[in-house]
Amino acid sequence: MSLGKFLERFGRSVFESPLGTGTARGELTEPPELAEVRLAVLDQVREKSYRSGGRKVFPYDLVRVQLRGVEEGRREIFSGRFFLRYLEQEVASALRDAGCRYPDNLRVEVDALPGLPARGEPWLVVEAASQQPNPAPQTAAHLVVRQGEANVTAVPLDKSRINIGRVVDVYRDQGLFRRNDLAFEADTEINRTVSREHAHILHDRATGEYRIFNDRWYARGKTTECGTWIVRDGLSHEVERSSRGVKLQPGDEIHLGRAVVSFEV
Repeated sequence: MSLGKFLERFGRSVFESPLGTGTARGELTEPPELAEVRLAVLDQVREKSYRSGGRKVFPYDLVRVQLRGVEEGRREIFSGRFFLRYLEQEVASALRDAGCRYPDNLRVEVDALPGLPARGEPWLVVEAASQQPNPAPQTAAHLVVRQGEANVTAVPLDKSRINIGRVVDVYRDQGLFRRNDLAFEADTEINRTVSREHAHILHDRATGEYRIFNDRWYARGKTTECGTWIVRDGLSHEVERSSRGVKLQPGDEIHLGRAVVSFEV
């Protein structure tokens, strides 16, 4: 059975059952590619849960899934309501089976990107967030440009994700791929060490943490001019490419190649 047909039958079974509690998983054979996506998403969700008061919890009510390398002809399938409902049920079932508490209004969003992932780029990214952001603190975190010429001198970290790179709009063969909030566009010696997709910062509203992630791929041993690292308390800490990133602390000096920004609260 094709992926589209499986999801359609699954979705119709769920939508047509009383109170939307039905499932078709026991009656259908799940396509291998769908099983791979499901297992990868569930693994990421389990990693984001933790123990509190003697029981595991997953405090987020929104799971954002980004799929890269999706065939153009299948983009609508992965962005359709049947696939979203399928993932929502699978995530909720997995958390429930693990004895993990989670919000009743848990929802899943999917962004399916066509074209092949770039070298070193993950094919699937899962982010956990809140649908209703907490009120912004009186003093918001922000980045201040200390070295290099950027499109702005400071950027408030008032979104769940802030992108940093060489240009504002990053295009690939399929069109616009990414938009950088902080861009070092001027053609200077310092700016030329910043990659088009250099780094991004995620804000976890549930914990209040800000984490920086290295988006640039480069060969080992060639990080001096184009790497990403943090200077904290006089010591340098490299930000390697990983799914965990590095937690930022007030006063951190972030080096993007030879450009420098500071993280301030």
